[in-house]
Amino acid sequence: MSEPVIYMEDVRKIYSMGEQEVHALRGISFSVEQGEFMSIMGPSGSGKSTCMNMIGCLDRPTSGIVKIGGKETAKMSEKELAVLRNKTIGFVFQQYHLLPTMTVLENVMIPLRYQGIERPLRRDMALSALEKVGLSDRVNHLPNELSGGQKQRVAIARATVTKPAIILADEPTGALDSSTGRAVLELFGEINTTGTTIVIVTHDPGIGASTRRCVRILDGQIQEDKHV
Repeated sequence: MSEPVIYMEDVRKIYSMGEQEVHALRGISFSVEQGEFMSIMGPSGSGKSTCMNMIGCLDRPTSGIVKIGGKETAKMSEKELAVLRNKTIGFVFQQYHLLPTMTVLENVMIPLRYQGIERPLRRDMALSALEKVGLSDRVNHLPNELSGGQKQRVAIARATVTKPAIILADEPTGALDSSTGRAVLELFGEINTTGTTIVIVTHDPGIGASTRRCVRILDGQIQEDKHV
């Protein structure tokens, strides 16, 4: 059996806030196989965002083991983590994080530039990614000329353009109305059929119910790991 794409074993994270210690994660263990479509759910302050930062190689555990793509993140340098992030993970955020002075096409080309891909190929790959999310007719628009749903589709195109193993989405429907949110979730489902692992971090029970697996976190511990 192949190694899980995400592996967490007894992961603990303690933040120092002045003289006070905040235990954000209290011994979390789970693994995710390539191709899973799952959500990590919990209220604000539950530890789900810290968990997301571990998966996204944006933070390191205080103790325990975190492996992404078979690589233990605690043993990697910042430069190695940046390379792992860029090659393995595509990020989608609630507020889109598009650069306002760049066109839709230029925004989607950004991660390819970090990978050192030549501009003509970057352009072709970005156009293909935008076609897959139904935005071929918006490539020369600026982000402020788009609706919220269109902005999130651009963000998804940018996240998928490098063909990462994992898409990590933080409250991806939080700024959208319900019908647009459902359309975005359906798009994630389509992407998942290609074998990409999708992890959605959310406080929304509706999203938790719509994924094939839902890990519920409360007070830094896993309360439930439910497969549908």
